[in-house]
Amino acid sequence: MSQKTFRLPDLGEGLTESEIVTWRVAEGDAVTVNQVLADVETAKAVVEVSSPFAGVVAALHGAEGETLEVGAPLVTFTLEGAEPDVGGPAEADGRVPTLVGYGAAPDTGKPGRRARRGSAAPATSAAPAGEPARGQAPSTSEAAPAGAGRPQPEAAEPVRADAAPEAVRGAASGERPRCTPPVRLYARRAGVDLEQVTGTGVGGVITRADVEAFLAGGGQPAAAATPPQSGAESGSTGGVRTLGGRPRTEAVPVKGVRKATAAAMVQSAFTAPHVTEFLQVDVTETMELLAELKASREFRDVKLTPMTLAAKACLVAMERTPDVNARWDEAAGAIVQQNFVNLGFAAATPRGLMVPNVKDAQAMSLAELADAIRDLTGLAREGKLSPADLAGGTFTLTNVGVFGVDAGTPIINPGEGAIIAIGQVRRMPWEHRGEIALRDVMTLSLSFDHRFVDGEQGSRFLADVGALLRRPGLTLTMV
Repeated sequence: MSQKTFRLPDLGEGLTESEIVTWRVAEGDAVTVNQVLADVETAKAVVEVSSPFAGVVAALHGAEGETLEVGAPLVTFTLEGAEPDVGGPAEADGRVPTLVGYGAAPDTGKPGRRARRGSAAPATSAAPAGEPARGQAPSTSEAAPAGAGRPQPEAAEPVRADAAPEAVRGAASGERPRCTPPVRLYARRAGVDLEQVTGTGVGGVITRADVEAFLAGGGQPAAAATPPQSGAESGSTGGVRTLGGRPRTEAVPVKGVRKATAAAMVQSAFTAPHVTEFLQVDVTETMELLAELKASREFRDVKLTPMTLAAKACLVAMERTPDVNARWDEAAGAIVQQNFVNLGFAAATPRGLMVPNVKDAQAMSLAELADAIRDLTGLAREGKLSPADLAGGTFTLTNVGVFGVDAGTPIINPGEGAIIAIGQVRRMPWEHRGEIALRDVMTLSLSFDHRFVDGEQGSRFLADVGALLRRPGLTLTMV
Protein backbone atom coordinates (compact mmCIF):
# COMPACT_ATOMS: atom_id res chain seq x y z
CA MET A 1 0.00 0.00 0.00
CA SER A 2 1.23 3.49 -0.80
CA GLN A 3 -0.11 7.02 -1.03
CA LYS A 4 0.12 9.34 -4.02
CA THR A 5 -0.97 12.95 -4.26
CA PHE A 6 -2.54 14.26 -7.46
CA ARG A 7 -1.85 17.97 -7.82
CA LEU A 8 -4.02 20.46 -9.68
CA PRO A 9 -2.73 20.43 -13.28
CA ASP A 10 -2.33 23.33 -15.68
CA LEU A 11 -5.56 22.96 -17.65
CA GLY A 12 -4.27 24.98 -20.58
CA GLU A 13 -2.87 28.36 -21.65
CA GLY A 14 -0.75 28.69 -18.51
CA LEU A 15 -3.70 29.24 -16.16
CA THR A 16 -2.42 29.74 -12.61
CA GLU A 17 -5.46 28.82 -10.52
CA SER A 18 -8.83 27.08 -10.56
CA GLU A 19 -11.89 27.14 -8.31
CA ILE A 20 -13.41 23.86 -7.13
CA VAL A 21 -17.05 23.96 -8.27
CA THR A 22 -18.21 20.42 -7.43
CA TRP A 23 -16.52 17.37 -5.99
CA ARG A 24 -17.57 14.19 -7.81
CA VAL A 25 -15.95 11.86 -5.24
CA ALA A 26 -15.67 11.67 -1.46
CA GLU A 27 -13.16 10.25 0.98
CA GLY A 28 -13.21 6.46 0.94
CA ASP A 29 -14.47 6.19 -2.64
CA ALA A 30 -12.75 3.73 -4.94
CA VAL A 31 -11.91 5.38 -8.27
CA THR A 32 -10.59 4.19 -11.60
CA VAL A 33 -8.21 5.80 -14.07
CA ASN A 34 -9.93 8.63 -15.97
CA GLN A 35 -12.86 8.80 -13.53
CA VAL A 36 -13.95 12.40 -13.00
CA LEU A 37 -12.82 13.71 -9.61
CA ALA A 38 -14.15 17.27 -9.68
CA ASP A 39 -15.53 20.09 -11.79
CA VAL A 40 -13.24 23.10 -11.57
CA GLU A 41 -13.72 26.60 -12.92
CA THR A 42 -10.74 28.20 -14.59
CA ALA A 43 -10.57 31.70 -16.00
CA LYS A 44 -11.80 30.22 -19.26
CA ALA A 45 -14.28 27.43 -18.61
CA VAL A 46 -15.73 24.85 -16.23
CA VAL A 47 -13.83 21.63 -16.91
CA GLU A 48 -13.76 18.12 -15.50
CA VAL A 49 -10.56 16.91 -13.83
CA SER A 50 -9.98 13.17 -14.19
CA SER A 51 -7.99 10.77 -12.03
CA PRO A 52 -4.57 9.54 -13.21
CA PHE A 53 -4.71 6.75 -10.61
CA ALA A 54 -6.85 3.76 -9.71
CA GLY A 55 -7.20 3.54 -5.95
CA VAL A 56 -9.09 4.82 -2.91
CA VAL A 57 -9.55 8.51 -2.10
CA ALA A 58 -7.68 9.20 1.13
CA ALA A 59 -8.16 12.98 1.26
CA LEU A 60 -9.70 15.83 -0.71
CA HIS A 61 -7.71 19.04 -0.53
CA GLY A 62 -10.03 22.01 -0.67
CA ALA A 63 -13.75 22.65 -0.33
CA GLU A 64 -16.25 23.62 -3.00
CA GLY A 65 -15.83 27.29 -3.77
CA GLU A 66 -12.17 27.31 -2.76
CA THR A 67 -9.55 28.47 -5.25
CA LEU A 68 -6.35 26.42 -5.59
CA GLU A 69 -3.11 27.33 -7.28
CA VAL A 70 -1.87 25.11 -10.11
CA GLY A 71 0.42 22.49 -8.55
CA ALA A 72 -1.37 22.52 -5.19
CA PRO A 73 -2.50 19.13 -3.80
CA LEU A 74 -5.97 18.20 -5.05
CA VAL A 75 -6.59 14.57 -4.09
CA THR A 76 -4.51 12.06 -2.12
CA PHE A 77 -4.98 8.40 -3.06
CA THR A 78 -4.21 5.14 -1.30
CA LEU A 79 -2.88 2.73 -3.93
CA GLU A 80 -2.34 -1.00 -3.89
CA GLY A 81 1.14 -2.05 -4.98
CA ALA A 82 3.60 0.22 -6.78
CA GLU A 83 2.13 2.86 -9.06
CA PRO A 84 4.21 5.09 -11.33
CA ASP A 85 4.30 8.78 -10.51
CA VAL A 86 2.35 11.04 -12.83
CA GLY A 87 3.73 14.43 -13.67
CA GLY A 88 7.03 13.62 -11.92
CA PRO A 89 10.55 14.51 -12.96
CA ALA A 90 11.36 14.84 -16.63
CA GLU A 91 12.15 11.64 -18.47
CA ALA A 92 15.55 10.85 -19.92
CA ASP A 93 14.82 12.61 -23.19
CA GLY A 94 13.72 15.78 -21.40
CA ARG A 95 9.98 15.36 -21.98
CA VAL A 96 7.62 16.04 -19.11
CA PRO A 97 5.01 13.26 -18.69
CA THR A 98 1.44 14.36 -19.45
CA LEU A 99 -1.52 13.39 -17.28
CA VAL A 100 -4.00 10.87 -18.64
CA GLY A 101 -6.75 12.77 -20.41
CA TYR A 102 -4.74 15.95 -20.86
CA GLY A 103 -2.69 17.18 -23.77
CA ALA A 104 -3.22 18.73 -27.18
CA ALA A 105 -6.70 18.88 -28.67
CA PRO A 106 -7.41 15.90 -30.92
CA ASP A 107 -7.01 16.27 -34.67
CA THR A 108 -10.39 15.72 -36.28
CA GLY A 109 -8.88 15.21 -39.71
CA LYS A 110 -11.00 17.99 -41.21
CA PRO A 111 -10.12 21.67 -41.09
CA GLY A 112 -12.43 23.61 -38.85
CA ARG A 113 -14.45 20.61 -37.65
CA ARG A 114 -14.39 20.07 -33.91
CA ALA A 115 -14.11 16.64 -32.32
CA ARG A 116 -17.15 15.48 -30.41
CA ARG A 117 -16.73 15.18 -26.67
CA GLY A 118 -17.09 11.56 -25.82
CA SER A 119 -14.70 11.37 -22.88
CA ALA A 120 -14.81 12.95 -19.46
CA ALA A 121 -11.32 14.40 -19.63
CA PRO A 122 -10.91 17.77 -21.35
CA ALA A 123 -8.35 18.59 -24.00
CA THR A 124 -5.94 21.39 -23.36
CA SER A 125 -5.47 24.34 -25.63
CA ALA A 126 -4.35 23.60 -29.14
CA ALA A 127 -1.40 25.83 -29.92
CA PRO A 128 -1.34 27.80 -33.20
CA ALA A 129 0.71 26.36 -36.03
CA GLY A 130 4.41 26.56 -35.36
CA GLU A 131 4.03 26.90 -31.57
CA PRO A 132 4.49 24.21 -28.90
CA ALA A 133 1.42 22.71 -27.29
CA ARG A 134 0.68 23.71 -23.73
CA GLY A 135 -1.13 22.16 -20.80
CA GLN A 136 1.48 19.66 -19.57
CA ALA A 137 1.09 18.42 -16.04
CA PRO A 138 2.98 19.65 -12.98
CA SER A 139 4.89 17.27 -10.73
CA THR A 140 2.88 14.99 -8.48
CA SER A 141 5.74 12.85 -7.22
CA GLU A 142 5.57 14.15 -3.63
CA ALA A 143 3.10 12.62 -1.24
CA ALA A 144 0.96 14.94 0.88
CA PRO A 145 -0.63 14.21 4.26
CA ALA A 146 -4.33 13.54 4.40
CA GLY A 147 -6.24 16.78 4.89
CA ALA A 148 -7.61 16.10 8.37
CA GLY A 149 -10.21 18.52 9.67
CA ARG A 150 -11.53 19.60 6.28
CA PRO A 151 -15.29 19.27 5.72
CA GLN A 152 -15.78 16.73 2.96
CA PRO A 153 -18.65 16.99 0.47
CA GLU A 154 -20.85 14.12 -0.53
CA ALA A 155 -20.21 12.23 -3.73
CA ALA A 156 -22.04 13.27 -6.87
CA GLU A 157 -22.09 11.62 -10.26
CA PRO A 158 -22.04 13.49 -13.57
CA VAL A 159 -25.39 14.23 -15.18
CA ARG A 160 -25.55 13.56 -18.89
CA ALA A 161 -28.15 15.18 -21.10
CA ASP A 162 -28.78 11.85 -22.83
CA ALA A 163 -29.21 9.87 -19.61
CA ALA A 164 -32.56 8.20 -19.00
CA PRO A 165 -34.72 9.80 -16.28
CA GLU A 166 -34.31 6.63 -14.16
CA ALA A 167 -30.55 7.24 -14.07
CA VAL A 168 -31.04 10.53 -12.25
CA ARG A 169 -31.89 10.02 -8.63
CA GLY A 170 -33.23 12.95 -6.60
CA ALA A 171 -32.47 14.22 -3.16
CA ALA A 172 -35.03 11.81 -1.69
CA SER A 173 -32.44 9.02 -1.97
CA GLY A 174 -30.05 10.99 0.21
CA GLU A 175 -27.88 12.21 -2.68
CA ARG A 176 -26.96 15.73 -3.60
CA PRO A 177 -29.55 17.58 -5.79
CA ARG A 178 -28.63 17.06 -9.44
CA CYS A 179 -27.63 19.99 -11.65
CA THR A 180 -24.78 21.10 -13.89
CA PRO A 181 -21.68 22.74 -12.36
CA PRO A 182 -22.59 26.26 -13.64
CA VAL A 183 -26.06 26.00 -12.05
CA ARG A 184 -24.57 24.78 -8.77
CA LEU A 185 -22.12 27.68 -8.87
CA TYR A 186 -24.93 30.16 -9.62
CA ALA A 187 -27.03 28.81 -6.74
CA ARG A 188 -24.12 28.99 -4.31
CA ARG A 189 -23.37 32.59 -5.25
CA ALA A 190 -27.07 33.45 -4.85
CA GLY A 191 -27.10 31.74 -1.45
CA VAL A 192 -29.76 29.21 -2.48
CA ASP A 193 -29.96 25.78 -0.84
CA LEU A 194 -30.58 23.41 -3.75
CA GLU A 195 -32.33 20.99 -1.40
CA GLN A 196 -35.24 23.45 -1.40
CA VAL A 197 -35.44 23.76 -5.20
CA THR A 198 -37.62 21.51 -7.36
CA GLY A 199 -35.92 20.48 -10.60
CA THR A 200 -37.88 20.59 -13.85
CA GLY A 201 -35.14 19.25 -16.12
CA VAL A 202 -34.81 15.73 -17.43
CA GLY A 203 -35.22 13.31 -14.53
CA GLY A 204 -35.59 16.17 -12.05
CA VAL A 205 -32.31 17.93 -12.86
CA ILE A 206 -32.28 21.47 -11.46
CA THR A 207 -31.79 24.16 -14.10
CA ARG A 208 -30.80 27.81 -13.76
CA ALA A 209 -34.43 28.72 -14.51
CA ASP A 210 -35.50 26.61 -11.52
CA VAL A 211 -33.18 28.55 -9.23
CA GLU A 212 -34.39 31.88 -10.64
CA ALA A 213 -38.02 30.78 -10.23
CA PHE A 214 -37.29 29.79 -6.62
CA LEU A 215 -35.92 33.27 -5.90
CA ALA A 216 -38.72 35.03 -7.80
CA GLY A 217 -41.32 32.98 -5.92
CA GLY A 218 -40.18 34.26 -2.56
CA GLY A 219 -37.65 31.56 -1.75
CA GLN A 220 -35.08 32.82 0.72
CA PRO A 221 -31.32 32.34 0.33
CA ALA A 222 -29.81 29.87 2.77
CA ALA A 223 -27.29 32.48 3.93
CA ALA A 224 -26.70 36.14 3.33
CA ALA A 225 -24.31 36.90 0.46
CA THR A 226 -22.49 39.46 2.61
CA PRO A 227 -22.25 40.10 6.34
CA PRO A 228 -25.02 42.33 7.73
CA GLN A 229 -24.10 45.97 7.76
CA SER A 230 -25.05 48.69 10.17
CA GLY A 231 -26.07 52.30 9.90
CA ALA A 232 -26.44 53.87 6.47
CA GLU A 233 -24.95 50.76 4.81
CA SER A 234 -27.98 48.63 5.71
CA GLY A 235 -30.70 48.33 3.07
CA SER A 236 -33.42 48.74 5.73
CA THR A 237 -32.08 51.82 7.53
CA GLY A 238 -34.71 54.54 7.64
CA GLY A 239 -37.04 52.53 5.42
CA VAL A 240 -35.16 53.66 2.29
CA ARG A 241 -35.88 51.37 -0.64
CA THR A 242 -32.86 49.81 -2.35
CA LEU A 243 -32.46 48.13 -5.74
CA GLY A 244 -34.00 44.68 -5.57
CA GLY A 245 -34.26 44.92 -1.78
CA ARG A 246 -30.57 44.10 -1.50
CA PRO A 247 -28.08 45.67 0.95
CA ARG A 248 -26.87 49.13 -0.06
CA THR A 249 -23.42 47.76 -0.89
CA GLU A 250 -22.21 44.26 -1.66
CA ALA A 251 -18.67 42.99 -2.20
CA VAL A 252 -18.49 40.69 -5.22
CA PRO A 253 -15.22 38.71 -5.42
CA VAL A 254 -13.39 39.21 -8.72
CA LYS A 255 -12.36 35.77 -9.91
CA GLY A 256 -12.80 33.28 -12.73
CA VAL A 257 -13.91 34.71 -16.05
CA ARG A 258 -14.40 38.25 -14.73
CA LYS A 259 -10.86 38.34 -13.30
CA ALA A 260 -9.34 36.98 -16.51
CA THR A 261 -11.36 39.36 -18.69
CA ALA A 262 -10.34 42.39 -16.64
CA ALA A 263 -6.66 41.45 -16.79
CA ALA A 264 -6.79 40.75 -20.54
CA MET A 265 -8.55 44.01 -21.36
CA VAL A 266 -6.10 46.08 -19.31
CA GLN A 267 -3.18 44.30 -20.95
CA SER A 268 -4.56 44.87 -24.43
CA ALA A 269 -5.59 48.50 -23.89
CA PHE A 270 -2.19 49.50 -22.54
CA THR A 271 0.08 47.46 -24.81
CA ALA A 272 -1.58 47.59 -28.24
CA PRO A 273 -2.15 51.07 -29.73
CA HIS A 274 -5.82 50.91 -30.71
CA VAL A 275 -7.34 52.69 -33.68
CA THR A 276 -11.11 52.45 -34.22
CA GLU A 277 -12.90 53.27 -37.46
CA PHE A 278 -16.64 53.35 -38.15
CA LEU A 279 -18.69 52.73 -41.27
CA GLN A 280 -22.45 52.93 -41.80
CA VAL A 281 -23.70 50.47 -44.38
CA ASP A 282 -26.99 49.98 -46.22
CA VAL A 283 -27.52 46.23 -45.59
CA THR A 284 -30.97 45.96 -47.16
CA GLU A 285 -29.78 43.47 -49.81
CA THR A 286 -28.07 41.36 -47.16
CA MET A 287 -31.27 41.23 -45.08
CA GLU A 288 -33.22 40.23 -48.19
CA LEU A 289 -30.65 37.51 -48.90
CA LEU A 290 -30.94 36.31 -45.30
CA ALA A 291 -34.72 35.96 -45.66
CA GLU A 292 -34.30 34.04 -48.93
CA LEU A 293 -31.73 31.66 -47.44
CA LYS A 294 -33.90 30.92 -44.41
CA ALA A 295 -36.77 30.01 -46.73
CA SER A 296 -34.62 27.74 -48.90
CA ARG A 297 -34.47 23.97 -48.46
CA GLU A 298 -30.68 23.95 -48.07
CA PHE A 299 -30.68 26.33 -45.08
CA ARG A 300 -34.02 25.40 -43.55
CA ASP A 301 -32.40 23.79 -40.49
CA VAL A 302 -29.46 26.19 -40.28
CA LYS A 303 -29.50 29.05 -37.79
CA LEU A 304 -28.60 32.06 -39.92
CA THR A 305 -28.35 35.56 -38.46
CA PRO A 306 -26.95 38.91 -39.62
CA MET A 307 -23.85 38.03 -37.57
CA THR A 308 -23.33 34.85 -39.60
CA LEU A 309 -23.33 36.79 -42.87
CA ALA A 310 -21.11 39.49 -41.36
CA ALA A 311 -18.66 36.78 -40.23
CA LYS A 312 -18.58 35.34 -43.75
CA ALA A 313 -18.02 38.83 -45.18
CA CYS A 314 -15.03 39.28 -42.84
CA LEU A 315 -13.52 35.98 -43.98
CA VAL A 316 -13.88 36.96 -47.64
CA ALA A 317 -12.47 40.46 -47.06
CA MET A 318 -9.51 38.93 -45.22
CA GLU A 319 -8.38 37.29 -48.46
CA ARG A 320 -7.50 40.78 -49.73
CA THR A 321 -6.23 42.19 -46.43
CA PRO A 322 -4.70 39.36 -44.37
CA ASP A 323 -2.80 41.85 -42.20
CA VAL A 324 -5.78 42.20 -39.83
CA ASN A 325 -5.42 38.49 -39.05
CA ALA A 326 -1.71 38.71 -38.10
CA ARG A 327 -0.25 39.03 -34.61
CA TRP A 328 2.60 40.90 -32.97
CA ASP A 329 5.40 38.76 -31.49
CA GLU A 330 7.14 41.00 -28.97
CA ALA A 331 9.75 38.41 -27.96
CA ALA A 332 10.84 37.68 -31.52
CA GLY A 333 10.45 41.27 -32.70
CA ALA A 334 8.37 40.06 -35.65
CA ILE A 335 4.92 40.21 -37.19
CA VAL A 336 3.51 36.70 -37.52
CA GLN A 337 1.36 36.27 -40.62
CA GLN A 338 -1.33 33.65 -39.97
CA ASN A 339 -2.70 32.00 -43.09
CA PHE A 340 -5.65 30.50 -41.25
CA VAL A 341 -8.50 32.14 -39.36
CA ASN A 342 -9.65 31.03 -35.93
CA LEU A 343 -12.70 33.27 -35.84
CA GLY A 344 -13.66 34.34 -32.32
CA PHE A 345 -17.02 35.75 -31.36
CA ALA A 346 -18.12 37.30 -28.08
CA ALA A 347 -20.82 35.35 -26.22
CA ALA A 348 -22.61 36.61 -23.11
CA THR A 349 -23.01 33.76 -20.61
CA PRO A 350 -24.04 33.39 -16.94
CA ARG A 351 -20.31 33.17 -16.11
CA GLY A 352 -19.47 36.39 -17.96
CA LEU A 353 -18.17 37.25 -21.40
CA MET A 354 -16.66 34.28 -23.25
CA VAL A 355 -14.90 34.40 -26.64
CA PRO A 356 -14.79 30.92 -28.18
CA ASN A 357 -13.38 30.67 -31.67
CA VAL A 358 -14.22 28.60 -34.73
CA LYS A 359 -11.07 26.80 -35.81
CA ASP A 360 -10.08 27.17 -39.50
CA ALA A 361 -13.18 29.21 -40.26
CA GLN A 362 -11.70 30.21 -43.64
CA ALA A 363 -12.22 26.63 -44.88
CA MET A 364 -15.92 26.48 -43.97
CA SER A 365 -19.04 26.94 -46.05
CA LEU A 366 -21.72 29.32 -44.80
CA ALA A 367 -23.77 26.43 -43.37
CA GLU A 368 -20.73 24.91 -41.61
CA LEU A 369 -19.81 28.30 -40.15
CA ALA A 370 -23.36 28.83 -38.86
CA ASP A 371 -23.42 25.36 -37.28
CA ALA A 372 -20.04 25.89 -35.60
CA ILE A 373 -21.13 29.24 -34.14
CA ARG A 374 -24.38 27.70 -32.90
CA ASP A 375 -22.60 24.75 -31.28
CA LEU A 376 -20.01 26.89 -29.52
CA THR A 377 -22.66 29.35 -28.33
CA GLY A 378 -24.61 26.47 -26.78
CA LEU A 379 -21.52 25.10 -25.05
CA ALA A 380 -20.68 28.59 -23.74
CA ARG A 381 -24.12 29.07 -22.20
CA GLU A 382 -24.00 25.62 -20.61
CA GLY A 383 -20.51 26.24 -19.21
CA LYS A 384 -19.08 23.32 -21.17
CA LEU A 385 -16.43 25.06 -23.26
CA SER A 386 -12.98 23.50 -23.07
CA PRO A 387 -9.79 25.59 -22.88
CA ALA A 388 -9.11 24.54 -26.49
CA ASP A 389 -12.38 26.18 -27.59
CA LEU A 390 -11.19 29.49 -26.13
CA ALA A 391 -7.53 29.41 -27.14
CA GLY A 392 -5.76 30.33 -30.36
CA GLY A 393 -8.14 32.97 -31.75
CA THR A 394 -6.78 35.17 -34.55
CA PHE A 395 -9.65 37.63 -35.22
CA THR A 396 -12.82 38.45 -33.27
CA LEU A 397 -16.32 39.59 -34.15
CA THR A 398 -18.68 40.97 -31.51
CA ASN A 399 -22.38 41.64 -32.04
CA VAL A 400 -23.48 44.64 -29.98
CA GLY A 401 -26.58 44.96 -32.15
CA VAL A 402 -28.40 42.25 -30.18
CA PHE A 403 -28.56 44.75 -27.30
CA GLY A 404 -30.00 47.51 -29.50
CA VAL A 405 -26.63 49.31 -29.72
CA ASP A 406 -25.42 50.99 -32.92
CA ALA A 407 -21.65 51.14 -32.42
CA GLY A 408 -18.78 50.99 -29.96
CA THR A 409 -15.00 50.96 -29.62
CA PRO A 410 -14.19 47.27 -29.03
CA ILE A 411 -10.91 46.30 -27.33
CA ILE A 412 -8.72 43.85 -29.22
CA ASN A 413 -8.29 40.43 -27.64
CA PRO A 414 -4.67 39.94 -26.51
CA GLY A 415 -2.65 38.16 -29.17
CA GLU A 416 -4.89 39.28 -32.03
CA GLY A 417 -4.62 42.12 -34.50
CA ALA A 418 -8.19 43.35 -34.89
CA ILE A 419 -11.80 43.08 -33.73
CA ILE A 420 -14.97 44.17 -35.49
CA ALA A 421 -18.28 45.07 -33.85
CA ILE A 422 -21.57 44.97 -35.74
CA GLY A 423 -24.42 47.18 -34.57
CA GLN A 424 -28.17 46.77 -34.74
CA VAL A 425 -29.93 46.81 -38.10
CA ARG A 426 -32.02 49.99 -38.10
CA ARG A 427 -34.75 50.97 -40.54
CA MET A 428 -33.97 54.59 -41.38
CA PRO A 429 -34.12 57.18 -44.20
CA TRP A 430 -31.22 56.67 -46.59
CA GLU A 431 -30.19 57.92 -50.00
CA HIS A 432 -30.91 55.17 -52.53
CA ARG A 433 -30.64 55.62 -56.29
CA GLY A 434 -30.94 59.38 -56.05
CA GLU A 435 -33.94 59.34 -53.73
CA ILE A 436 -34.64 59.14 -50.01
CA ALA A 437 -36.02 55.75 -48.99
CA LEU A 438 -36.37 53.64 -45.86
CA ARG A 439 -33.46 51.20 -45.81
CA ASP A 440 -31.87 48.71 -43.39
CA VAL A 441 -28.69 50.31 -42.04
CA MET A 442 -25.92 48.83 -39.86
CA THR A 443 -22.85 50.46 -38.29
CA LEU A 444 -19.53 48.58 -38.34
CA SER A 445 -16.78 49.41 -35.82
CA LEU A 446 -13.28 48.09 -36.47
CA SER A 447 -10.47 48.35 -33.90
CA PHE A 448 -6.98 47.31 -34.98
CA ASP A 449 -3.44 47.24 -33.62
CA HIS A 450 -1.65 50.18 -35.22
CA ARG A 451 1.77 48.62 -34.63
CA PHE A 452 1.32 46.45 -37.71
CA VAL A 453 -2.06 47.33 -39.23
CA ASP A 454 -1.81 50.71 -40.94
CA GLY A 455 -4.75 53.00 -41.54
CA GLU A 456 -4.76 52.01 -45.21
CA GLN A 457 -5.02 48.30 -44.43
CA GLY A 458 -7.65 48.73 -41.72
CA SER A 459 -9.71 51.07 -43.88
CA ARG A 460 -9.52 48.77 -46.91
CA PHE A 461 -10.64 45.78 -44.86
CA LEU A 462 -13.54 47.71 -43.30
CA ALA A 463 -14.59 49.08 -46.70
CA ASP A 464 -14.55 45.57 -48.20
CA VAL A 465 -16.70 44.17 -45.39
CA GLY A 466 -19.10 47.05 -45.87
CA ALA A 467 -19.22 46.54 -49.63
CA LEU A 468 -19.99 42.84 -49.22
CA LEU A 469 -22.83 43.56 -46.80
CA ARG A 470 -24.14 46.30 -49.09
CA ARG A 471 -24.04 44.06 -52.16
CA PRO A 472 -23.55 40.36 -51.25
CA GLY A 473 -23.12 39.50 -54.92
CA LEU A 474 -19.67 41.15 -54.82
CA THR A 475 -18.43 38.02 -53.07
CA LEU A 476 -17.98 36.47 -56.49
CA THR A 477 -15.45 39.17 -57.39
CA MET A 478 -13.34 38.74 -54.23
CA VAL A 479 -12.85 34.97 -54.00
